[in-house]
Amino acid sequence: MSVRVERAPGWLRLILDAPRGNAITDAMVTAIGDSLKRLAGSQVKLVTIESAGEDFSFGSSLEEHLPARMPVILPRFHALIMELLRVPAVTCAVVSGRCLGGGFEIALACDVIIAADDAVMGLPEIAVGAFPPVGSILLPLKVGAARASMAILDGLPRPVEHWRAAGLVDLVVPQHGLGGAVERWYVATLERHSAVALRCAALASRLLVLRSIEALLPQAERLYLSDLLPTSDAAEGVLAFLEKRPPRWTDS
Repeated sequence: MSVRVERAPGWLRLILDAPRGNAITDAMVTAIGDSLKRLAGSQVKLVTIESAGEDFSFGSSLEEHLPARMPVILPRFHALIMELLRVPAVTCAVVSGRCLGGGFEIALACDVIIAADDAVMGLPEIAVGAFPPVGSILLPLKVGAARASMAILDGLPRPVEHWRAAGLVDLVVPQHGLGGAVERWYVATLERHSAVALRCAALASRLLVLRSIEALLPQAERLYLSDLLPTSDAAEGVLAFLEKRPPRWTDS
């Protein structure tokens, strides 16, 4: 199983457990989505997405990102993001180590990010001749266009303190105490509140984000699949990564 599910009163934990690096595969996307669909009508107050290993996620599986598969893989991932934004509970990404690409996009779709002090986050897709459709919409909404544009265009991972200063990360704690810190935060902030009130508050707080993603994600997806994917560089970036060599761009 690429995703473990653990339950506590009022709290559902989805734990990414696919060594090494929790690559966001199609199977993982399906497993997360199936778990979220079961929340309808439940009394869950909090859903956390966590990792079993040292790293939250290295990002999407590039083996699955060859051009022939992307017209299927990309819409499925985008459907998961929409599912996350409609979850009838508070959502929290619990981030340690590397949180990159598709993993970072999943974290961006959560209401809260709690991160270890060793976390680094970024959108490195440009290095393999691509761009992040979800990140291109959610990151500007959450940290502003200037910060988001630079992170998307240079593709460099940034330390957790950068993202806390930008207002994206809500709480930074020592890596060794991450699990306990999340539990204390839940008890101190959410556990005492009504599940139905939290559900409505969470859904209301996402209305702007949800309206934006519904309007813009289809455009970003078309830009990826219709304009980028048929190019030589889109294929070359993935092949170069898989072959462990520098890409040979043709700019076409």
